[in-house]
Amino acid sequence: MAYQTLDTLRFDNRFIHELPADPETENYCRQVMRACYSLVKPAKVSEPQLIAYSKEVAEILNLTGKECESSDFAQVFSGNRILKGMSPYATCYGGHQFGHWAGQLGDGRAINLGEVINQQGERWALQLKGAGQTPYSRRADGLAVLRSSIREFLCSEAMFHLGVPTTRALSLTLTGEQVIRDMFYDGNPKLELGAVVCRVAPSFTRFGNFQIFSARGEIDVLQQLVDYTILTDFSHLGKPSPEIYLKWFHEVCQRTAELIVHWMRVGFVHGVMNTDNMSILGLTIDYGPYGWLDDYSPAWTPNTTDSEGRRYCFGNQSQVAHWNLAQLARAIYPLIQQAEPLQSILDSYTEEYESGWRKMMSRKLGLNAFDSSDEALVTELLAILEFVETDMTIFFRQLALIDAEVESPFSMDGTMPMEPVMDAYYQPAQLTYDNVNRINNWICSYIERVRCDGTSNKTRRIRMNSVNPNYVLRNYMAQLAIDKAEHGDSSMVSELLELLRYPYDERSENQKYAVKRPEWARNRPGCSMLSCSS
Repeated sequence: MAYQTLDTLRFDNRFIHELPADPETENYCRQVMRACYSLVKPAKVSEPQLIAYSKEVAEILNLTGKECESSDFAQVFSGNRILKGMSPYATCYGGHQFGHWAGQLGDGRAINLGEVINQQGERWALQLKGAGQTPYSRRADGLAVLRSSIREFLCSEAMFHLGVPTTRALSLTLTGEQVIRDMFYDGNPKLELGAVVCRVAPSFTRFGNFQIFSARGEIDVLQQLVDYTILTDFSHLGKPSPEIYLKWFHEVCQRTAELIVHWMRVGFVHGVMNTDNMSILGLTIDYGPYGWLDDYSPAWTPNTTDSEGRRYCFGNQSQVAHWNLAQLARAIYPLIQQAEPLQSILDSYTEEYESGWRKMMSRKLGLNAFDSSDEALVTELLAILEFVETDMTIFFRQLALIDAEVESPFSMDGTMPMEPVMDAYYQPAQLTYDNVNRINNWICSYIERVRCDGTSNKTRRIRMNSVNPNYVLRNYMAQLAIDKAEHGDSSMVSELLELLRYPYDERSENQKYAVKRPEWARNRPGCSMLSCSS
């Protein structure tokens, strides 16, 4: 493979060449009608400084490490320098936020630099988050701070290495600017360090991109965007037509179901599943107030804005995705004019999700396949995980250590079957006698199920350890990296990036990250609850 320099990157920019543009070129906040995008330049910054970059994403773009560590790279991916072929723009979209139609939203703090065609012929859109105001910024400044940028950069790459469909992150750059933010919207604003993340994906198109044109009755623009999306990102479906629109919607439903199954597998909570935060490609997009479950609690949400209604809590994610898909179905209905086939496809989402969820749970348990009798086994498992605070990640990882080949689960020295998973409990003293009995009984049932499966300990453990991560990006870990970086030490960002490249491995030097959340992080801002502030 021949490597590129920044100046030899080949930009395609098909999006702006084939879709209608905002005729107004002045950059001020406004309602943008009958246009998919507005041309806009990133804001200049005073002192760009590269904090970190992803070598894997750089390789996708055929860039060397030397190129990424150059001063020119920081200039380009902070927005200070526009390369030949780049044509920056912000897209127009709407969306439902917390179940309510919000009207026009759009790229308020994101600016697309263009789409690169790499040497493998793949199209990759480059997008700067935090690069200044656009016509869609509303009353905001279009900037981002280091705190939220570190979280987005690390999580994008962590999710990829976990095997979860996601947008990627190429780079994290300090701007040299100070940005004022009220982190919890409680009347306590302060100055924070400004930063820019370069996000990378085949496309950043969202459900809301289609909703805005349907809501406004701009059906010709809606059709242009749907046709473009099919021809560019779903070309295997064929030439756009009402029949192909239905096939396309079906694939979007399938991809979305697969995505949510992955979230549930690793214990990830997105935190703000508005329709404008749903990728048409079934990618995890927009890392704001996300979090991983520390203790298994289906009602947990990391988002302070959602703390009362808990619309976007862990246990609701599959239903919310279904609701969001229903809004997309309504948006494209004018192109099809038939409700029944859309409803039928929408119903298939539930089947796809439930089937995928069962397969996923069988893999987490190391089984050959999900048997009908496993329904009761899994139901009881989810019940016992809620007895007291149980770390989901550690529980499933340690469950692999259960000896299913032992003659009797109860040993002669009085050791209980649940002994290997005891490290998963935050408050083991709170386990009652009945709790312990049910957990032990479940583990005995699990051992019996593994024996019926005919799976050896070795095979089962390999299976389980390939889908149950040893390391996830717990909020307290990200916060520690943020604390250091805000004081000029970005070493922990690099340390975590390296750790998260191998989330299923066990390395003795990284054992400190494979343990329960420390008690000091239980209620600390940034570790327990977060806001949409960035």
